[in-house]
Amino acid sequence: MDVSQYLEIFIEETKEHLQSLNEHILVLEKEPENEATINEIFRAAHSLKGMAGTMGFQKMQRLTHDMENVFSEIRNGKMKATSDLIDVLFKGLDVLETYLVNIQSEGTEGDYDSQDIIDALNQILDKGSGKAATSQAVQKPNDTKKAVADTGKYKFLSISLEEHEKMAVAKAASLNLNVIGLTVYIQEDCMLKGARAFMINRVLEEHGEIIKLHPSAQDLEDEKFDFDFSAFIITNETPDKIIEYVMSVSEIKEVVADYIRLDENEFNTYMTAIKQDEEGTSAPKAPKELDSLKEGGPKQPKQTGKPVANRSVRVDIEKLDVLMNLVSELIIAKNSIVSSSSAFDQQANPEFFDQIEYLERITSNLHESVMKVRMVPIESVVNRFPRMIRDLSKTLDKEMELFMTGEDTELDRTVIDEIGDPLMHLLRNAADHGLESREERIKAGKNPVGSIFLDAYQDGNNVVIEVRDDGKGIDVEKVKKVAIERGVITPEQAERMSDKEIIDILFVPSFSTASKVTDVSGRGVGLDVVKSKIEALGGEIEARTKKNVGSNFIIRLPLTLAIMQALMVKISSEKYALPLGNIQTVENVASKDIKIVNNTEVLDLRGKLIPIIRLGDILDCNKGEDKDELFVVVVKKGERMAGMVVDELLGQQEIVIKSIGKFIKAHKIISGATILGNGEVALILDVNSLI
Repeated sequence: MDVSQYLEIFIEETKEHLQSLNEHILVLEKEPENEATINEIFRAAHSLKGMAGTMGFQKMQRLTHDMENVFSEIRNGKMKATSDLIDVLFKGLDVLETYLVNIQSEGTEGDYDSQDIIDALNQILDKGSGKAATSQAVQKPNDTKKAVADTGKYKFLSISLEEHEKMAVAKAASLNLNVIGLTVYIQEDCMLKGARAFMINRVLEEHGEIIKLHPSAQDLEDEKFDFDFSAFIITNETPDKIIEYVMSVSEIKEVVADYIRLDENEFNTYMTAIKQDEEGTSAPKAPKELDSLKEGGPKQPKQTGKPVANRSVRVDIEKLDVLMNLVSELIIAKNSIVSSSSAFDQQANPEFFDQIEYLERITSNLHESVMKVRMVPIESVVNRFPRMIRDLSKTLDKEMELFMTGEDTELDRTVIDEIGDPLMHLLRNAADHGLESREERIKAGKNPVGSIFLDAYQDGNNVVIEVRDDGKGIDVEKVKKVAIERGVITPEQAERMSDKEIIDILFVPSFSTASKVTDVSGRGVGLDVVKSKIEALGGEIEARTKKNVGSNFIIRLPLTLAIMQALMVKISSEKYALPLGNIQTVENVASKDIKIVNNTEVLDLRGKLIPIIRLGDILDCNKGEDKDELFVVVVKKGERMAGMVVDELLGQQEIVIKSIGKFIKAHKIISGATILGNGEVALILDVNSLI
């Protein structure tokens, strides 16, 4: 049977089961007696084994089977979840993830051999429960061959049919349909006989109607049978054909089948009952579905009762991208209509302007709805980090804990896909550079167990993610010394720089204060990569530290990368867009109020000096005209503020962000472009790069 159509579902559900196992095994390590956790682990492992067996991935099936044996012993109270066992289980999960990656990319599990993990699991089983637990020994019954010898291969011949089943046989014979009994023998080394029985029954249903199973379908599903079972099927096919169809399923040792017929007296008795049924008198009823078999094919499964509504669907992200692009084009068209409406008299055309307002409301609601569909909880990224911190704790020989809040905070799917690696870098830095050793922490009067915090929350149109620790903090003097030694800054510059500016040197490419390179960090490719990735997502990162108290890295990300609110401004004859999320206020400032301090233009804004950036000079489009009054757009990046001087304010507008494209080498201060209502193209300024 072809199961390739289920591959995508298998991959998605396997990811969920593996993540569930990772999370619950971490809980099990801390709470070995937690029955709810143990049961959840067993269910996830059993489901994973069943899925792998159904899809024919035998390596994954065998490894999950051996892991399930361990979970079964823990659940039965015969074993305890020791630290060594947890280590082996996590290694097994890593191998399963390797298999899944190969399946996703190549369609097969690959060449990786998990025998060493299987042997380790079996050794733990031998030691913990006092019995061997190899895959074959657990599954292989002792009396299968004896049962076959006593009853004969044709076990279905000894099974009694109920009255309604005999009536179905008689009705089939009257319609010139065949009734075939068969016994299927599954290989004794099959590790998932229940899944195999399910696949066989699917094949039988494709070629007829099953009227009896022995054992019952529920017992087959629960694997409450030896390595054989029997079935009776009404079909157009011959026994040889049915055998051929069933043997196409893997791990089948043998199939025997023959016709099933009633003797003449029974046949006549049941045909009389069928005739009474057709005339409306009370009698046992034969299945009506046999008529569809007579008409030329197997019956379709009938639906019983009201279907249960499934309130969620899996949608390919590419389809959501197409939908977002269409909404973007709709907003551009809406802006064009709004721009054209300025030529009309609103009082003379009130209905026209009412419809424009209605269109604006609809497009805004549509945009908001599409954005909500694309939003994914950040939990899907951060839920793998507790396992990573546990591994780092053992690698670095430091005791540490990870505390997370705000896992339900939502981000756009495109941002979620990219944010995982930067967060991983920051957490590894916190574990390696931030936290002290156990001895150092005790000496400093701290808790021997270090704490790392990952907090996420929404702040306006941004999502803020903080990675902080209670370690020794960043040694500002050490950073300054290394920066001078490596020629990043001069001693004179170092004297003038604030602690905040010194800390920002950590984001310089290839800069590292580590004295040696380890498997965790020290190569100088961490924080600069983090900063580049965050800024590529339209966000920003800021570092704060306090000696012997800890460090805090704050990431701010936009909720979406496709559509945003912007303030449209004019500089000389060109139009530009400034993201509204960065803007604090717009000021009308007299030229004489701008002063020069340390060769930098600054403005005293309500007691706070902020630097002035003349966008006309930076963009090389300044007319050179001196004005008595200037429009200053005050923007903020983290704790920093700056005033952007513009020539004209055009108003707030919802804009669609368009990529400039790889063929045009954009300046760093340009983050993209947008199409205005009149068809003009306006560049979007990157406030983070300007400050």
